[in-house]
Amino acid sequence: MTIAPTASSTPEFASSTRTATRKAFMALFLRDLAVLRKQLGQFLPRTLLQPFLLVFVFTYVFPKIGQGVGGTTGGEAQFSTMLVAGVVGLAIMFQGIQSVALPMVQEFGYTREIEDRVLAPMPVSLVAMEKVASGAFNGLFAALLVFPIAAIVPATPVHLAIDWPVLLTLTPLACFMCGALGLAFGTIFDSRTVPLLFGIVVLPLTFLGAIYYPWKSLEAIPWLQVLVLVNPLVYMCEGFRAALTNVGHMSLLVVYPVMIAFSALFTWVGIRNFKRRVLS
Repeated sequence: MTIAPTASSTPEFASSTRTATRKAFMALFLRDLAVLRKQLGQFLPRTLLQPFLLVFVFTYVFPKIGQGVGGTTGGEAQFSTMLVAGVVGLAIMFQGIQSVALPMVQEFGYTREIEDRVLAPMPVSLVAMEKVASGAFNGLFAALLVFPIAAIVPATPVHLAIDWPVLLTLTPLACFMCGALGLAFGTIFDSRTVPLLFGIVVLPLTFLGAIYYPWKSLEAIPWLQVLVLVNPLVYMCEGFRAALTNVGHMSLLVVYPVMIAFSALFTWVGIRNFKRRVLS
């Protein structure tokens, strides 16, 4: 007996489903870009302020007032160069949190906008991945804004030595990882626990993320050098030092695999929690 194929098993149906899914994904992504364009007046200050203040205080104010950074002759210039890589990593991480985690807390809370998103003709997991893609784009934009600041603000020279293959491969990986981190945070924390996100998670990530110093310099504190290896920001900053400077850095044979592993972990946690919250 011949069994007629069902509509859902025909190639035409599968093709139309993929097309609808792709269009829905792009529609959500373009919607987020439209929101970003309309809120550019809020986006630019929140994106520029933190890297500007870091670069301004450490590379302009300190040298001007005679506050040495680095401890040796030329230490200020070396510190300015090293700091740029850390600020790029920090800008990307904060955009992952600010553009993905914080809006998701609102969408799951009082706005309930997430209910409209999951009605799109696409799998729930792809709705979550669109948030990651949007956060990655915001992170890339934030990273690009750091370079004009580094070129104009420092009182001491910034000597960048760009390794283009590393920069062009590391940057999208870092942006994706932080978008996935934002998704994970956005599905773990709610409006009542957001202060904990910044107080007990973001602050330690920042101060122990090798932004202001190379990871190798922690050899003087062996237990801390090992402890900070659980911090994804360490690998981002070390990777950008490899991409932008001649300063000593962690091996890229460690940086890339660990960042890929963190990306996979954050994506898995974020999608799992996203499904649990929208389907409950």
